[in-house]
Amino acid sequence: MTDLVTVAELGGALAAIGGAAFARHAHPAAYWSTVGLPVSVVRLLASYSSTMDACGLTVEPSRWRALAVRATTRREVRPVPPRRGLIRPTSTGLRLRLRLAPGQEPADLAASAERLRHAWGVHAVYFRDIKPGVVELRLVGFDVLRKVRMPRRTESGPLRVPVALREDATAFVRDYRAVPHELVLGATLSGKSMYLRNLLTGLASQPVVLVGVDCKRGVELAPFAPRLSALATEPAQAAELLPVLVKEMEDRYDLIKARQGIAPGTPDELIASDIWGLPESERPAPLVLFIDEVAELFLVATRKEEERRDEMVTQLIRLAQLGRAAGIYLEVCGQRFGAELGKGATMLRAQLTGRVCHRVNDEASAKMALGDMAPEAVIAACAIASELPGLAVVGDTSGGWSRIRTPYLSLTDAAATCRDTAHLAPDVPALAPFRPYVPPVAVKGAGPVPTPRPVTE
Repeated sequence: MTDLVTVAELGGALAAIGGAAFARHAHPAAYWSTVGLPVSVVRLLASYSSTMDACGLTVEPSRWRALAVRATTRREVRPVPPRRGLIRPTSTGLRLRLRLAPGQEPADLAASAERLRHAWGVHAVYFRDIKPGVVELRLVGFDVLRKVRMPRRTESGPLRVPVALREDATAFVRDYRAVPHELVLGATLSGKSMYLRNLLTGLASQPVVLVGVDCKRGVELAPFAPRLSALATEPAQAAELLPVLVKEMEDRYDLIKARQGIAPGTPDELIASDIWGLPESERPAPLVLFIDEVAELFLVATRKEEERRDEMVTQLIRLAQLGRAAGIYLEVCGQRFGAELGKGATMLRAQLTGRVCHRVNDEASAKMALGDMAPEAVIAACAIASELPGLAVVGDTSGGWSRIRTPYLSLTDAAATCRDTAHLAPDVPALAPFRPYVPPVAVKGAGPVPTPRPVTE
């Protein structure tokens, strides 16, 4: 009887271990909440001081503290680690605040992140400055980029779109007020279109003018036509659309100048230097220009096309240099974006502050996007595997960079969102000739929709 009980207990233990291993691979979030989180908390509490000491993150105690220890106890005076705050568990890891010891800086902790990761058995360790002398330690229990689940609470607002998930389990928010223009690079099937799809549908619910230039006959942006105020599907159409956008920018500058030319003695808050300083009743709606496969605007075959290309590139550069104050923002996408495209390509790229690099076919393409910002980001971009579409490296002019991944959004859902928000498209009379044609949607049970006859002269 005892042997049967022992065998049953052994079988139950093996089943529990097997179930935990399966859950860790198939359902990492559930595994972390039930097994990983308690184990990591116990490891952290039990080995915090010794781990910090082994990583060189302790300092000698102050003279008064050393005297107090000698006076009250007989134990040896040991180096002091950063003071630990309360542990706050999350669905993807845990967070706690550390008060740095005298003489320490956040860079000291960041340099030991890999050691702490192994010591506490977590997937990754990140640090974030809170205020002078205080940093937040964020432990991520599993690879959150393998199966993307956006946080429930995200920082959204006017021209702020949570478009992807960072590797530290926080949302990557595309903020046009902070980063006006962005370059998105990626090879075929790298997830570039998915990033653009999430970004466009996020803006669709806001009172923003959306304009598209898709020289692939509109196959990428045409499904979002109900929400677009203008769409160009050929280089010839883009050559007609871009001057209209430049004229719209100039008109907005005239509006700002008119507000600046008011009588002396006017309060400072009524003097505007961009559209955001204008009264809400006078402020034009912000405009975001999406350009898919920007190389199609640069490629030419004849002398006439070359002249047209030069005009378009000049207009794009003007929009990138002067558009921010007028509330015009650029989102430029392509597979490559280097000097080989032609005159003006490097100058235009220099105006695109934000950089998002998906999987690319060669190192030179990654350097085009991130080489002038962070050399380490180039190495990370070249290491993106083809089995992880949507994974990208994002950087900015500050030199900071991180890995992100865009959640999956079906084209059907994205198109439905654009249809439902079509009434939010602001009215811009200058863009009316470029408004894409949207065929009427047949109502269920109402019979076929009659096709209007073509107008003939």
